Amino acid sequence: MAGSRSIGRLLVGGLALAAAGWALKDIPAELGGRAKGERLERMRRSPQFHDGLFRNSTPGVFVPSPQSAREIAWNMLHNREERRPATPVPVVTAPAGGPSPTGLSVIWYGHATALLEIEGRRVLVDPVWSRRASPSQLVGPRRLHPMPGPLAGLPPLDAIMISHDHYDHLDRATVRGLLALQTAPFLVPLGIGAHLERWGVPASRIVELDWDEEVSVAGLRFVATAARHFSGRTLNRNVTLWGSWVIAGRERKVFYAGDSGYFDGYAGIGAAHGPFDLTLMPIGAYNVAWPDIHMNPEEAVNAHLDLGGRLLLPVHWATFTLSTHPWAEPVDRLWREAKARDVRLAVPRPGERVDTADVPLLESWWELLRGGETGRRPRQPPLPPSPRL
Repeated sequence: MAGSRSIGRLLVGGLALAAAGWALKDIPAELGGRAKGERLERMRRSPQFHDGLFRNSTPGVFVPSPQSAREIAWNMLHNREERRPATPVPVVTAPAGGPSPTGLSVIWYGHATALLEIEGRRVLVDPVWSRRASPSQLVGPRRLHPMPGPLAGLPPLDAIMISHDHYDHLDRATVRGLLALQTAPFLVPLGIGAHLERWGVPASRIVELDWDEEVSVAGLRFVATAARHFSGRTLNRNVTLWGSWVIAGRERKVFYAGDSGYFDGYAGIGAAHGPFDLTLMPIGAYNVAWPDIHMNPEEAVNAHLDLGGRLLLPVHWATFTLSTHPWAEPVDRLWREAKARDVRLAVPRPGERVDTADVPLLESWWELLRGGETGRRPRQPPLPPSPRL
């Protein structure tokens, strides 16, 4: 009997190890590739590259203090109900209308993923279709709503644009799917081509740009512009570049901020490339512990105005829990600030098309989905023990 139990435990342990090995087998590939050869030499020539790493033009603090880290960890563990919607997020699976050959529209799929339809061309921005923003689909930030449609349901694309290599913006499974389903090139900041090549994307479909460099694709002009952020798919940070993008047609212009803290570079981008018919501005995942890498909603409005934006569409909220603020707080704050400063705003449901020439009256659909934040204060971490004298 004892021998049978031992054999059973060995079998269970072996199966558990095999399952863990299977689950972790793709992680080395998820981490991406490292630049070498001519790609690395080009990176070294970049004005943003110093002492082996890319740097922000406006330095900042990116590591929370020990006390801030402790408070963040406490809130992540104890205030979960405030950071998710109370009921399912409404998703639009069949957006009304279609792209205009001369106009500008956008379909927001959730978080930072969006499909721009500009003068008859289609540009997919930071596509992430995976269930988690993580190197493993077993752990990490999980989607709070489904994608509005399958990757295979996308129309033919003219360009696929990436802002940086964090998991919530660059997803290996999605890249491999797009490689098989589409023929469009990938437009990326310097160094990210190494990730794509490791995942099977041919060099002929990769366009890597430094800040202030540009390329024409399918009649659209793409300019890689600055952002205040960082990069990295491992603990080694800033070995690839991050950035924002200008997308310009004959008459229409779009600015996509990617991830960024607020900085004075927005005014310069607006002066050089604006005004913009549409800005896609991140409004979520902010925290006082990292004010220099993610802007808050009020700063997003500031940046939109610096850029000369005409319509602001918020991204980087609602889909993944990446900070400690309540789920609906970013858009609530954005709405108040936009009204106070007379900023034109569109807040679509995931999958909903917005035509910049015919923006509907703003409907606060998110207010029906509030989580535990309504009428409650998040629990606070206990005070640290008093030092012994």
